[in-house]
Amino acid sequence: MNKSNLKYTLCLVLTAMIWGVAFVAQEKSVDLMGAFTFGGVRFLLGAVSLIPVIAIFERGRSDKAQRRSTLFCGLATGLVLFAAVMLQQYGIELTRSAGKAGFITGMYIVFVPIAGLVMKKRATLFTWIGVAFAISGLYLLSVTDGFGSIGFGDLLLVAGAIGWTFHIIFIDRFAPRIRPLRFSLVQFTVCGALSLAGAFIFEDVRLIQLKNGIIPILYGGLLSVGVAYTLQTIGQKKVPPAKAAIIFSMEALFAALGGALLSRERMSLRGYAGCAFIFAGILLSQIVIKRKAKAGGAEPALEE
Repeated sequence: MNKSNLKYTLCLVLTAMIWGVAFVAQEKSVDLMGAFTFGGVRFLLGAVSLIPVIAIFERGRSDKAQRRSTLFCGLATGLVLFAAVMLQQYGIELTRSAGKAGFITGMYIVFVPIAGLVMKKRATLFTWIGVAFAISGLYLLSVTDGFGSIGFGDLLLVAGAIGWTFHIIFIDRFAPRIRPLRFSLVQFTVCGALSLAGAFIFEDVRLIQLKNGIIPILYGGLLSVGVAYTLQTIGQKKVPPAKAAIIFSMEALFAALGGALLSRERMSLRGYAGCAFIFAGILLSQIVIKRKAKAGGAEPALEE
């Protein structure tokens, strides 16, 4: 790997690390404010932080069709993002484990190729092997005393992972028609506005909550939303999508490490085995085999 590619790869690794540790910030926010309040302030802060980034990376006027497309796609994706974020946050509130939340959420990397079947994209053998590993891992991680012991928080996290799956699919479908950072600004604004509306309807919003939760808010808004998405945009300029997906799967690992180091979380041996199975499933689901034609036969090779 040359120095140029290493730089872009490190951008994505740092993105995964920021997103992983963000699970700790989300878990810490539970005792300080409601889920809607945290989501609203976090995403609106992240949207504001993108304004100077847009001025640097997306200068110049876009045509009318592109502006319309960016606005429409941002609104639609913002609704999906809102659903995924709220399901995830309430899941974290009930499970109170950044590590478990990180690994279960990471299953979206397995769900994405499965969702591709609906769009007539055939799944590979490694995809199905990855699914088997991920489901086995979820069982080990979440089911400690028979099927009846699966917690509602675990189910919310799985539902959130499905939400992230649709979020990724939406972005993949819309990407050719949008300006990425402006698109992010729109979707973050939609998510933040809906969350804040929910906060004023369902929660008791007080300024003291924001003051006490300033560290999780700043981390979740500026770093997790603003900085990480910018690093993702920069990194994916040179890193192929398959490799980027594998790097992003490290988010789950960083969530577990962050929970252990910052919250002193501990899991049983069974829980760690479940994490290992899910992580293996994530990696296996990204393997694609293609064949190189050679004189005298074909040689399988991993796709770059």
